[in-house]
Amino acid sequence: MANRRTAIAGTLLTLAMADSMPERYYREKATPTQRDFAQQIAHAAGSVPEIASYILLGPRPALPDTATSYATRAGLRAYINAAYDYGANLLRTQPAADREASVQFFGPTIPKWQVWDEIHQHTIWTLGQVVANFRAHGNPPPDFLFF
Repeated sequence: MANRRTAIAGTLLTLAMADSMPERYYREKATPTQRDFAQQIAHAAGSVPEIASYILLGPRPALPDTATSYATRAGLRAYINAAYDYGANLLRTQPAADREASVQFFGPTIPKWQVWDEIHQHTIWTLGQVVANFRAHGNPPPDFLFF
């Protein structure tokens, strides 16, 4: 199923971003108006359960405390894994007929299967913004997964 492959790729890229940035830079911003690195990574991952629970009416997600999660690599990895595990579990238990039903997605009406694509497109777009954090310290971002 394409959505599962997309979710796995999003998880791997998000974890690679967290692993590639030295912890001492987790709380730095590339620009004054940007979230700091850890906040941006958590926003990318946390949007999975946030949007899925809100739009697809999944159960309320239980994610690790952000104050703890943003401080260390282990904490950030735990947050990322919890966020994507929530999405994977919801996707796994979503009946095929429900995936064909329509839902309002922040305005337009779309099929529920497309919600998963939109969630992961948001994740990738959000992760792309942290490339500037890597560049600010002369570090390359993690390798693109498909090359």
